[in-house]
Amino acid sequence: MPEPLPRGANFRRTKFLWEIGLDVAGDPTTPYGGDRDMCISIGNGSGEAWRPAMRMGTGSPILALDVARGGLEMAMVNPSAFLTQAVRGVGLFKEPLPLRIVANYPSFDRFVFMINPKTGLKSLKDVKDRKFPLHVSVKEDVTHSTRVFIDQALAFYGFSLADIESWGGKLNLTGAPADPRRVSALNTGELDAIFDEGLTVWLDMAVKAGMRFMDLEPDHFAYLNTLGWRRVLLRKGYWGAPEDHWCIDYSGWPLYARADFPEHLAYKAARAAVAREAEIVWEPEYRGVAELFTETESTPMDVPLHAGAARFWREHSGT
Repeated sequence: MPEPLPRGANFRRTKFLWEIGLDVAGDPTTPYGGDRDMCISIGNGSGEAWRPAMRMGTGSPILALDVARGGLEMAMVNPSAFLTQAVRGVGLFKEPLPLRIVANYPSFDRFVFMINPKTGLKSLKDVKDRKFPLHVSVKEDVTHSTRVFIDQALAFYGFSLADIESWGGKLNLTGAPADPRRVSALNTGELDAIFDEGLTVWLDMAVKAGMRFMDLEPDHFAYLNTLGWRRVLLRKGYWGAPEDHWCIDYSGWPLYARADFPEHLAYKAARAAVAREAEIVWEPEYRGVAELFTETESTPMDVPLHAGAARFWREHSGT
């Protein structure tokens, strides 16, 4: 049973602000780069100036820099691999950042490179070697996590999406994974490839349109692993996959903080996630609060739990 919601005027005022913020930031028509992120600040507003104790925000992978500098106490990132990059000091980050997981929202996802067999392409290396004018569907926001990953993946072979365009290729730009612009081009046979995650809403359509998985070579997987990207198996039949396929893990939405963030506050945040379990909107694969604090398919954890979160989970789980 969830704990009862708080009572009193302060709770009602807080809930009033929360609902306004959620509606504004959650507007699905707001494009990437617009006012679609939200920072929740918990602290003391009884004086002339607001005194924050715990600010939590959503946003880009490089918000990790703000958390590391102390500008924001906690942030949430999708997927977990970008937090791994921050802690290792690789990829987007020039040096290791002292960050830890407070709670990892379970999200099971994969990233795949899909190709139309009519191109004759078997790998990303083929695209580079043949300077193929690929018509490829990707996210339109260049700061989106998928675009960052694509840049990292193509860089292994020394080319980019801009190079593809320079060879006569074309980018089919989308917002959501099942954006009508993608679906329309897929149905008319215009697309040569799709590079994306969110497979639950588009993979089956792509397979039915004749597209197939593009395999990554072992040395490519090994390189991506040094950046925090895990090699995982997408099993035949899952989301319409026509066969078993080794691809990239795109799972986990960790909420993280600096390692020296006060232990009692990290403890409170972890405890709150469990106390409000019934109020949180979970993904279909959700299997319980243990996923927030342990390694699962939906919550890859290459970064340790914060000491406060670890203490809460030990006490709660009895382990």
